[in-house]
Amino acid sequence: MRSKRPTNRVAAFGSAGVLVTATLIAGAVAAPSATADARHGQGHGQSREQRGAAVAAERAAKAGIDWQDCPADWGFEKPIQCGWVSVPLDYAHPYGKQLKLAVDRIGSTGTKEERQGALVYNPGGPGGSGMRFPRRVTTKSPLWVNTAKAYDFVGFDPRGVGHSAPISCIDPQEFVKAPKADPVPDTEADKLAQRKLAAEYADGCAERTGKAVLAQMTTPNTARDLDVIRAALGEKKLNYLGVSYGTYLGAVYGTLFPGHVRRMIVDSVVNPSRDNIWYQANLEQDIAFEGRWKDWEDWVAKNDASFHLGDTRAKVQDQWLKLRATAKKSPLGGVVGPAELISFFQSAPYYDSSWVPVASVFSKYVAGDTQALVDAASPDLSDTAGNISSENGNAVYTAVECTDAQWPTSWKKWDRDNTKLNAQYPFMTWANAWMNLPCASWPVKQQSPVEVRTGKGLPPVLIVQSTNDAATPYPGAVELHKRFKGSRLITEQGAGSHGVTGLVNPCINGRVDTYLLTGKTDAADVTCTPHATPQP
Repeated sequence: MRSKRPTNRVAAFGSAGVLVTATLIAGAVAAPSATADARHGQGHGQSREQRGAAVAAERAAKAGIDWQDCPADWGFEKPIQCGWVSVPLDYAHPYGKQLKLAVDRIGSTGTKEERQGALVYNPGGPGGSGMRFPRRVTTKSPLWVNTAKAYDFVGFDPRGVGHSAPISCIDPQEFVKAPKADPVPDTEADKLAQRKLAAEYADGCAERTGKAVLAQMTTPNTARDLDVIRAALGEKKLNYLGVSYGTYLGAVYGTLFPGHVRRMIVDSVVNPSRDNIWYQANLEQDIAFEGRWKDWEDWVAKNDASFHLGDTRAKVQDQWLKLRATAKKSPLGGVVGPAELISFFQSAPYYDSSWVPVASVFSKYVAGDTQALVDAASPDLSDTAGNISSENGNAVYTAVECTDAQWPTSWKKWDRDNTKLNAQYPFMTWANAWMNLPCASWPVKQQSPVEVRTGKGLPPVLIVQSTNDAATPYPGAVELHKRFKGSRLITEQGAGSHGVTGLVNPCINGRVDTYLLTGKTDAADVTCTPHATPQP
């Protein structure tokens, strides 16, 4: 089995190991013509696929969505409803094989006059499910009360994910098995073993999913699916919230269908430059993760009275290296080695909400309680449904990133780049490299990324980003801001949690509400002070 892959990629790409990572209208509205948008495609055959997207959207507008109570085992309470939208596997052949995409929604909570349509959400990945989005209403999330009055909240499983014709690359129980090899290689033999695992994983994707499906697992196709969902919802234009990889999906949608966008918020932004997708993006992540890991260590040191892990960053790092060396020599509980440790600890640089839980478990370990760390960082082989979901999320992550873009095929390049990075940024570099290495021997043709840019009819897009984000480094937001003319950038200065719109920061929350409710943005870009730091 592949070494070091996250079993629970929620809203990020390029992490490693076992990460702790919607009243109601179905009336048919004709889809806007996609012929003008076809010019925005890149490369041979794109305009044919854009025409196929227009055909599929028109068909979906007529069909609508047959909303029903959600299946009991999906875990969504009433009044959330579920349904299906059919999309072509290959948009160049819109009448060929179809995929059924799972969607869900909850109706707007306000008056008929307040309602502005549907707000569609993607949490990232690639490989993340957006189906929990309507639960922001049923759980009465205070940040979304105002928006929920105006919009139906709509989630979906992208193609290949969850309930939407899920794909697979390896047996899920094998996928989560631990301990895996230390991602940081000591010898050439270690590297060779990892290379073999990566090649086997790529072959497994072809065997278990099929090359015909893998070849269509791309961001542009997911963007076309999004437009078909828009049409099926009866919406003339799309209101969209995308986080992490969902920002790249939004950027590609905005490029392919600029005239179909009504409101768009992108939060924690993937740099959409073609040079960045996806090999370079992962190298940039390694640098950013190291920076955010240090931020967390500084915070742990500052709160030494609570955690007793050392009152300087250097002392906390020493504790980490000591733990790592211990687990390498003899995996904790027989299952937690360095790979599993990275998977567990990486959630701290990802999300501020993990700062206290991760530090607490680490603190318990240093005080002599090894079991707390074993429980937190080891896989649960009895959770077969969770393991299937984890393996599926990782399969989609790999399939989309590997198929979206050209990756280096030369091992020398991978080895040189990652050896050099690891010398300065050791926390994530090799774990990330092995996770992405299947792309070096990918069994289907790799595409050229879309040239993201402003097209006719694109409205102002709201971009939200923290300066110290590890998963999607800040320059990505600046780059998209340049490319989408008329966009507004809200910068959360000095913060680094991934996914800003879900955090309490009135400077940001109020502007998100204003934009979604009125379409208005500030006259200039805005810098906000950081949200509150977690308290032990």
